[in-house]
Amino acid sequence: MHFGDTIMQWSEQLAQFSEPHWAEKGQLTVTYLTEAHIATGRTLGALMREAGFDEVSTDAVGNIVGVYHGQSHSAPHLLTGSHYDTVRNGGKYDGRLGILVPIAAVRDLVQRKQRLPFGIEVIGFAEEEGQRYRATFLAASALTGAFDPAWLAQVDSDGVTMQQAMQHAGLPGTLEAIAALKRDPTKYLGFVEVHIEQGPVLCEGALPLGVVTSINAGIRATCKTIGMAAHAGTTPMLMRQDAMLAAAEISLMSEQRALADADSVATVGQFQVPGGSINVIPGECSFTLDMRAPTDQQRDALVSDILKQAQLIAERRQVKFEYTEVMRAAAAPSDLAWQQRWERAVAAVGLPVFKLNSGAGHDAMKLHTSMPQAMLFVRGGNRGISHNPLEIITAEDAELTVQAFIALLDDLVARPSEL
Repeated sequence: MHFGDTIMQWSEQLAQFSEPHWAEKGQLTVTYLTEAHIATGRTLGALMREAGFDEVSTDAVGNIVGVYHGQSHSAPHLLTGSHYDTVRNGGKYDGRLGILVPIAAVRDLVQRKQRLPFGIEVIGFAEEEGQRYRATFLAASALTGAFDPAWLAQVDSDGVTMQQAMQHAGLPGTLEAIAALKRDPTKYLGFVEVHIEQGPVLCEGALPLGVVTSINAGIRATCKTIGMAAHAGTTPMLMRQDAMLAAAEISLMSEQRALADADSVATVGQFQVPGGSINVIPGECSFTLDMRAPTDQQRDALVSDILKQAQLIAERRQVKFEYTEVMRAAAAPSDLAWQQRWERAVAAVGLPVFKLNSGAGHDAMKLHTSMPQAMLFVRGGNRGISHNPLEIITAEDAELTVQAFIALLDDLVARPSEL
C-alpha cells in the first residue's frame, strides 16, 4: 500500500506549518500568504521536484504549478489540483488531498519511465477559502481571467492590503502579472479535482469513493443590523431598537426558509456585537450569510425570500438592515464525458460507482467556466466532518484514490478518439 502510506506521510509533512497563534494550540491554520502558507507552498514545490516533474514554479498569485510533459511538449495538458490554504482550525486533507494524489500518480509515471500522449499540470491553488481576504477562489479565478482588480486593495485584519501581502511574499502584486496567468482552454483536455467529501454520505454508505455530478450554487454575504444602543435597565422592552435580536430573528428565519427546500442550506457562520456590553442594548450587529442550493434558480429564490423577510423583520424592529454580497458561484454540473471517465476509473479499481452532488464549493467551480470539469470525492471519517481538526481519511482510501486517478489516466490513453 505504498500510495496510501505516501499520501498520509505527505499530509503530515504539510500539516507541520501553521500560523503561530494556532500552532501554539496544536491547531492547523494556513491563510493566504502568511509565513505558514508560504512554507506550505515551498514544501509542495519540493514534493513535485522530488516526484520528477519537469517544471515546477510559483506563479503571480502564489499557485504552485508542476508540469509533467507528455510524449510531445506541445501536447495538451490534463489540468488537475486543489487548494492548500485552510480555514482557521481546519483539517489536514481538505484541498491538499487533491494536490498530493496527482503528485503521487506522476511519481509513479516517472518511476516507470512512462510518458503519456498528453501532459499533466498539477496546481496547488494558493487560495480558495476566503479567510484572510474576502476573495474566495482568488487563485482559480486568476486562471480563468476572473480575478477582480478590486481585490488587490482589500485589507486584512491587520490593515495589510492584498497587494502588499503579495509583494512581501516576493510576488509582483500587479494586475499585468496576474492577467498573464489566464489559461487558454484549447491547450487543455479538461480539469479534474480530487477532494475529501466534507459530508457524511460516503461514510454512512461505507463507500470509499464517489463521483460528483454537480457542485451546488452559492452566495455569501456580510450583513449588518443597525439599531440604537441604550441602557439595558432603563429602556422599556417595547421601546427598544435591538440590533442583535433583529439579527438573531433573521438568522432563525433563514434556517426555516432553507428547510422549506430540498437540499437548500443557509448558514450564519459569524455573529458579532461590536463593542457590546452586558448592560447595553446592542446598537449594531454584524453577521454573515452563506446560502446554497443545487441550481442557480433555486439559490436565487432562496436568497430573494430571505432578503425580503429580513427587510420586514428590520422594519418591524425599527432597525436598518444592510446586505453586501461578497461571493457568488453558479452551479457547476460535471461534464458528462469526464464524469463517465471517473465512473470507469472507480469501477476499474473494483468499487461500486456511486454518484452524488457537492454542497461545498471547490476550485472546479471556477475552472468550469473555462473547460470541462469533473470531480472525485473521497470518504471522510468521523461522519465526513471537515473544516475541523477531526477531519480524517484512511491510508486504504488514499491508496484507492491514487489507483483511481491512475485508472483515469489509463482510460484517457485507451480512448484517444474521445479527447
